[in-house]
Amino acid sequence: MFTGIVQTTAEIIQIEKKTNFQSHVIRMDDVMRKGLEIGASVAHNGCCLTVTKIDGDLVWFDLMQATLALTNLGEVKEGDKVNLERAARFGDEIGGHSMSGHIMCTAEVIDVIESENNRQVWFEVPANISKYVFDKGYIGIDGISLTIGAVEDNRFCVNLIPETLQRTNMGWRAKGDRVNIEVDPQTQAVVDTVERVLAAKQA
Repeated sequence: MFTGIVQTTAEIIQIEKKTNFQSHVIRMDDVMRKGLEIGASVAHNGCCLTVTKIDGDLVWFDLMQATLALTNLGEVKEGDKVNLERAARFGDEIGGHSMSGHIMCTAEVIDVIESENNRQVWFEVPANISKYVFDKGYIGIDGISLTIGAVEDNRFCVNLIPETLQRTNMGWRAKGDRVNIEVDPQTQAVVDTVERVLAAKQA
């Protein structure tokens, strides 16, 4: 489980590509590596990946075909940076909202509106995901727990404070970029349950 509170960004040092599979290597500082072991879970842009090798400050992760197809991790290049969050531990403060690290889809950045001490970013999600997106609801964007500011059809926006811009990749996301989306699991459960009940009544 993750909380959606991104701890830092890390540079992709190396990418090893194979058929429908790749590994990538990131550099993690001493704080992020404390207690890290092979088999541990670390979210990259919100996607849960497993540590497969550790060599000093370099850490390896494997990405399967489904991960490469469904998330934006298949698009990253050496030198790019990804958002990182270590898996939550029992007793940790939940500053964001509970997240699984399982990406539902990607969304395109369709507009970025800059103002003093604020950045508003608009996204467009697939039509089948928009039913889970509500004004003032929670959503995970590249692993960041954010509150939805406004919704227009299958488009929505978030408003970003300087701390989020400094700590995460939202500081440099631009129009045309694709971000990973994880909807709030409680919202998804409620919507899916209501749909099933209504479908059963109409049957």
